[in-house]
Amino acid sequence: MAVDPIAQLRADSGRAALLLDVDGTLAPIVDRPEDARVPDETRAELRRLVGRYALVACITGRPPEAAAEFVGVDGIEIVGDHGLGLDPESTTWAGRIHRFADGVDWEAERKRYSVSFHYRTHPDPAAAERTLAGVAAAAEAEGFRPRWGRKVLELVPPVEADKGAAVRHLLAAHPEVRAALYAGDDTTDLDAFRGLGEAALDLRVRVGVLADESPPGLAEQADVVVHGPPGLLELLQLL
Repeated sequence: MAVDPIAQLRADSGRAALLLDVDGTLAPIVDRPEDARVPDETRAELRRLVGRYALVACITGRPPEAAAEFVGVDGIEIVGDHGLGLDPESTTWAGRIHRFADGVDWEAERKRYSVSFHYRTHPDPAAAERTLAGVAAAAEAEGFRPRWGRKVLELVPPVEADKGAAVRHLLAAHPEVRAALYAGDDTTDLDAFRGLGEAALDLRVRVGVLADESPPGLAEQADVVVHGPPGLLELLQLL
């Protein structure tokens, strides 16, 4: 009989961690990131889980202070900026990336270490992708790292810090944790899957939160798949 990994986590919650992406995982994707919100029902589940599990954390592209306010649940640890802040070199690249964005004829979402060019509301997504592909090539020539996500191009520093590093950082700070779940929906979450796979744990559960725009490999690399934030909420209710 196959062992249910969710049941295993629930049975040993005092030594287990829940590591969660935010946008597209806890909160539905919307046209403008500033309009997104974590549903009240999801917040209620997170409050319950904080009291049950050794660690509940969010790993997100939002800045940490903004992410903490956005999630709105006390007791959740936050690693923001996709984990880029874990490498001091990110600071030395941030100014160059922001100056590069000044010369791009596209509205940029500016973060501490990176910039994002969204095209979800563009009337011609294919044309937008072609334009932004040119931006990505120019950015790469400058030494930056272009990264495509769900209707977004991000430019990040070329450092060895990502969501995988964030997973390892959180688990290293909680040596009592012997089992962990990570849930995410986008390209950056594949880094977190890798980081979880590298961790010295007895049980690892990778949850792919699927959508029409899911990146290649998300479902294939996941141990469990759910459909969108509503599907993740149902899984959280099982925990």
